[in-house]
Amino acid sequence: MASTTRPILLTGGTVITMDPRLGDWERADVLIGGSVIVGVGPGLLTAAVDDNMIVIDCAGMIVIPASGTAGTLTPGEAADIAALRIANSHGRHLELVVTAGRVTRPNEPGMVANPDHPYLGIWVDENDFVRQELLPDGRYDEARGDRPSAYQGRYWINGNRIDYLDDLGFWAYGEFHDGVLHHAGYRFERRQP
Repeated sequence: MASTTRPILLTGGTVITMDPRLGDWERADVLIGGSVIVGVGPGLLTAAVDDNMIVIDCAGMIVIPASGTAGTLTPGEAADIAALRIANSHGRHLELVVTAGRVTRPNEPGMVANPDHPYLGIWVDENDFVRQELLPDGRYDEARGDRPSAYQGRYWINGNRIDYLDDLGFWAYGEFHDGVLHHAGYRFERRQP
């Protein structure tokens, strides 16, 4: 795929294409290249690593055209997409919006899928017991001791603050100061690759 930016894959959601030729899927993927949709349907996740995609988990969401019945999720069409959470305990259902291929999370401090964000990467505490990886798709993966993926979930960065929503349902936060991440009583420093 020839592009100056990484492709974005919305994976695992219920995809309503609004295109009668394509139909709908209970669980499928939408592949975005630049500002257009380049693929729709099940099975696109298998090429994620090969194509260096930014993968956004849309399980439990309905993925639809952001313009309602005026648009479709058809390859070649503009990547204007909305993902709505089917069940949500936080009182909001709109999880993310894609406008011309750019991903935002509305009404929340904005983590935008950005592989060049300065806070991305692996953060470790001084004993190397807790290791937290901030991924470019707005997800984190935290290892503790010999337990890989002890905690996983989503995060949003607004200035020097980071907010976490763990997959278990709890919220937490941290702050970045002078190259150090302060979170839950820990001091993390970024591990250089």
